[in-house]
Amino acid sequence: MSVNEDLHHTFPLCRQFLRLVGVWPDPDALLSDFRRSKIRFIITVFIMSIYVCVPQFMNVIRSWGNMDLVMQHIASANYSFLACCKLVVARYYNETLRTLVTSITADWATSKETWQRNTMLKIARRGRSLSLRCYMSCTITVMFYVIFNLIKFHRTLHQPERKLIYQFAYPYDYEKSPNYEITFFIQMSGGAFTAIVNSSVDSFVSILVLHVCAQLINLRTTLNETINRLAEKSISSSKFRRSLIAIVVRHEHLIRNVERINDCYSTVLFIHMIAATFQLCFETFQIFTIITDKSANVSIIKMAFLVFYVTVVLTHLYFYCYSAETLLAESTNMAYGVYECKWYDIPSRDAKDLMFIAHRSKIPLKLTIGKFSTFSLEMFGTTVKSSMGYLSAFLSMSD
Repeated sequence: MSVNEDLHHTFPLCRQFLRLVGVWPDPDALLSDFRRSKIRFIITVFIMSIYVCVPQFMNVIRSWGNMDLVMQHIASANYSFLACCKLVVARYYNETLRTLVTSITADWATSKETWQRNTMLKIARRGRSLSLRCYMSCTITVMFYVIFNLIKFHRTLHQPERKLIYQFAYPYDYEKSPNYEITFFIQMSGGAFTAIVNSSVDSFVSILVLHVCAQLINLRTTLNETINRLAEKSISSSKFRRSLIAIVVRHEHLIRNVERINDCYSTVLFIHMIAATFQLCFETFQIFTIITDKSANVSIIKMAFLVFYVTVVLTHLYFYCYSAETLLAESTNMAYGVYECKWYDIPSRDAKDLMFIAHRSKIPLKLTIGKFSTFSLEMFGTTVKSSMGYLSAFLSMSD
């Protein structure tokens, strides 16, 4: 496969969407492409911040005292603010991320053995499957979001007081045509961009982590084969040491790649975890109040939108936790790979060299939430449990 085909296979949809918003770390980007991507980035951030994020935070302040409205506005504001943060971080660390994408390209280009490419393809398929689920839930949510707001637009178009999706005092008369139509559709496109940015960045980071997992599996297999060949005396001790040096260098390279990913996204993932916890709480609170309030006249479209909104938050959170759990397991499996090989059949001076890899692999590679915690499947369950605990508290307060 060519480099473009490899990248398309590794990053199926997030590559195109990140390029659309101007933050794809293209290793072969020209200066003209860089300037065009910068313009796309500025336009996207401007629309998301001025027409989506800021109005939502202002609506939170205006509706203070009404718990239902406050939770509704905070839930939307959290999601849009998180998308802006992820977009800015992706642009700020563009050079570092470009180095990581270049490393992935080199891995696909230099993997000549069939079993190595099969391992990479197997892990890439997992990433593609999870990424597709993220985009499917995101697409369905955006579809209901657009339908709901188009119905709202049709109802308010001919009324004397026209309402936007997110009310805000713009420095122009937005109720006057065509200002109203333009502002309304810019806000709607900004909301759609919010979902696309969150899905694309989450898929991109998780696929980066899964690719490192594939390389750790290949490295462990290479180490075992090298030790077995020395035990069978098919290679000399000097050749074994040269191969072991290459394995250690490769291991350190993968460790640095994980540290780069973590350095780029650790802070924004802390924001993501806090936002996801309260997102689940607020959205489930809205769903619960709609179901229990018999006097509430809520359309099926809005109800479906809220349900899929919760699905999106859970899917993205699970993607991070799954990829981080896989990284944790495969990084420690390097040590178990040393223990399970035929180290007892090789000379003692060569077996002692394996202790360096085993000792280094005792420290698991992690995707951290700031400096406080680590993504894992256990963290996924804890987050859902915490959000339901907050929901119980809010329900008791509302009663």
